[in-house]
Amino acid sequence: MMQLHCLVLFSLCYGALAMPRPQNNGVISSTDQDFAEEYLKKFYTSNARDRTSMTEKLEMMQRFFRMKVTGKLDKDTMNIMKAPRCGMPDVAEFTTFQGRPRWQKTSITYRILNYTPDLPSSVVDDSIQKALNVWSQVTPLRFTKVNSGDADILIQFRARTHGDSNPFDGQSGVLAHAYAPGNGIGGDAHFDEDERWTNTRAGFNLFLVAAHEFGHSLGLGHSDDRRALMFPTYQSVEVNNFRLSQDDINGIQSLYGRRRK
Repeated sequence: MMQLHCLVLFSLCYGALAMPRPQNNGVISSTDQDFAEEYLKKFYTSNARDRTSMTEKLEMMQRFFRMKVTGKLDKDTMNIMKAPRCGMPDVAEFTTFQGRPRWQKTSITYRILNYTPDLPSSVVDDSIQKALNVWSQVTPLRFTKVNSGDADILIQFRARTHGDSNPFDGQSGVLAHAYAPGNGIGGDAHFDEDERWTNTRAGFNLFLVAAHEFGHSLGLGHSDDRRALMFPTYQSVEVNNFRLSQDDINGIQSLYGRRRK
């Protein structure tokens, strides 16, 4: 069965999971320490046999975000952990499925199963189409919307528990998640209905989040390049005449090649 990118299982002993104490006990609360531990489990654990300590996971995270690598939980690290983001893990080797999954065709269908009440349906349609076009502009891929039946990429807005064993967490936190290319649920993208979806810089811009998630639907993992669309945390940028970074282009073209002229 295809697994969701952000699915992680845990079977480590408590000693291996214990968080390193903060540099200043007065800065990081016990609540934040618990939050940090869950964050590292979710985004820096590869599988149930992963015995990497929390200190090592924290170092991985700091390295990924190009911070000073201390293995200590501090305010700057907590700020990044609490930033709105995608639900997929960050470390490349954790996000590459066997066989480096990609669609074995260039004509891909998508269907929007339901609409968020935050935006008119026509705006949602336009945002989704533009988000997919970001990828078709630099590859041979072509996307066609269907209104009934099955499709390669099924898109839906859901809150909390929504039938895929990976519940959303309410406002902010994880904004959306997507599945790797494949049969069944493969390629599908889910958006957290508890968020405020917009087509402006207020709330969370649906186009930007969708374009990121469709990168996962096509087979890409996260990038540690802050300029990249595939950087894991949400970044509000100008959406008019949006262009992928070279890092994004290199990644998607490594899977599908360049757009044919």
